[in-house]
Amino acid sequence: MYLCASVNQFHIYMLQLPNQTAFYKGKVRDVYTIADKYLAMVVSDRISAFDVVLPRPIPFKGQVLNQIAAQYLKATEDIIPNWMISTPLPNATIGVKCETYPVEMVIRAYLTGHAWRTYKSGKRELCGVPLPEGMKENDKFPEPILTPTTKAHEGHDEDISRDEIIAQGLVSKEEYEQLEKYTRAIFKRGTEMAAERGLILVDTKYEFGKIDGKIYLIDEIHTPDSSRYFYSEGFEERQAKGEPQKQLSKEFVREWLMENGFQGKEGQQIPEMTDEVINNISDRYIELYEHVTGNKFVKEPVSEEEMTAKLSEALAALN
Repeated sequence: MYLCASVNQFHIYMLQLPNQTAFYKGKVRDVYTIADKYLAMVVSDRISAFDVVLPRPIPFKGQVLNQIAAQYLKATEDIIPNWMISTPLPNATIGVKCETYPVEMVIRAYLTGHAWRTYKSGKRELCGVPLPEGMKENDKFPEPILTPTTKAHEGHDEDISRDEIIAQGLVSKEEYEQLEKYTRAIFKRGTEMAAERGLILVDTKYEFGKIDGKIYLIDEIHTPDSSRYFYSEGFEERQAKGEPQKQLSKEFVREWLMENGFQGKEGQQIPEMTDEVINNISDRYIELYEHVTGNKFVKEPVSEEEMTAKLSEALAALN
């Protein structure tokens, strides 16, 4: 086993937890199934872009993601129940195990990112949703649009329309309509909370699951890995002048990769991630945390032994 000073810095090992019945290593998260009833999710410092896990971790990124998600899950639990039970560690959450829906609900309030690239190519439809003519990059849609994707464990998620989801039996019509309602309500709450902090919630994605027919919000919400934020101040002026928007999201990582010739395509090489690059990315994640939550970020390194002990203690309290 490779030993390291901090889980937050590396996290390249697998923990052994009591009553563990399964383990799944995602691009960023390590998920431990406990007694087929609970999940212990460790948010690592791994970072992915263009569906590729980059070679070096970003210090404290896992803590940033986990703590933002926990705050927003608590802030939306009056809208929909969620999977979270507790956060015994800064970069780990324990929750209930749900049967996950095989789609991700993506909602967009502005024409940016993937939606803009689609629009710029000349297409006027995304996931079965018609797009208005005459829009510029980062323009606001008349109302937020839903552009779901399939949920891929490996490789790329794929765009899919509402009608295709229902026709293929991925989600029943009744349940899908409920997922749409939840998505719009959670996004509205996130938009209001962002506005209080001088931010615009541009777009995001949500994942859902169910237990005994009851729908739950799962995974993370409103983090820089799942969402895009613009700064409210100066937005209209920048838009009128055709200037790039000032934003808080993981997009700056993608932009750095593209500037250095990498977009995840076959034959392309990931550029060298120097210590300076790594520290800059870490600082940007911490900046985003402080803007999104309104809280000062406190770095909390966690040893492997402490992580195992704290998770085991929290899991034991559930029985």
